[in-house]
Amino acid sequence: MTTHIGAKPGEIAETVLLPGDPYRARWAAERFLDNPRLVNEVRGMLGFTGTWRGHPVTIHGSGMGMPSLSIYVNELIRDYGAKTLIRIGSAGGMQPQVKVRDVVLAMAASSLSTPSRGMFRELNFAPAADFRLLAAAHAAALAKGVPTHAGGIYSSDVFYDERPDLNDQLTRHGTLCVEMETAELYTLAARYGARALAVLTISDHLQTGEALPAADRETSFSDMVEIALEAAFT
Repeated sequence: MTTHIGAKPGEIAETVLLPGDPYRARWAAERFLDNPRLVNEVRGMLGFTGTWRGHPVTIHGSGMGMPSLSIYVNELIRDYGAKTLIRIGSAGGMQPQVKVRDVVLAMAASSLSTPSRGMFRELNFAPAADFRLLAAAHAAALAKGVPTHAGGIYSSDVFYDERPDLNDQLTRHGTLCVEMETAELYTLAARYGARALAVLTISDHLQTGEALPAADRETSFSDMVEIALEAAFT
């Protein structure tokens, strides 16, 4: 076990899906995995391991924001041997063609800062997805008929944003959506030689103010999880 993960050796799979919300981790594990078992509940951050079509999979919460995700991803890779990490989460749309309920596959993630920012000093490191995961996820989404977009996203440090000018410039430069974790996930995967991807469901839209109704969230999030699992084992 580690400081933040109470799993025993061998209880974490090499493939890990990372929702921010620990209760969404429980929902996804119970819905998509065979024989899921709780392997972590330290500080209320739930992690479950089971199988999907015979493949071992862990679904583990990452918390909200890059500092929280950084703690769990560091430990999952360094101490438990995770090799493929896929963020499954919600995001806010920033382009008119990106609709609520659509899926976004993050090719790269811009940010003002990440927990890893200090080590790069003057360099603006550009964290990017694993191409094979990205291509497999895109193919899975097309096969399911889910409206999907692939491109750059923005990982924000804050939920209650006070920089409308920055959002305007990001939108102007084609950024598809905003969320709070992917830039650090991609940076850590690059550092440790792991594979990473973010598969995101658009739950609200910064331009239109539209939001996904609560009754529709489960169906939309199910598409995202299925795409992530297909991508991991293609």
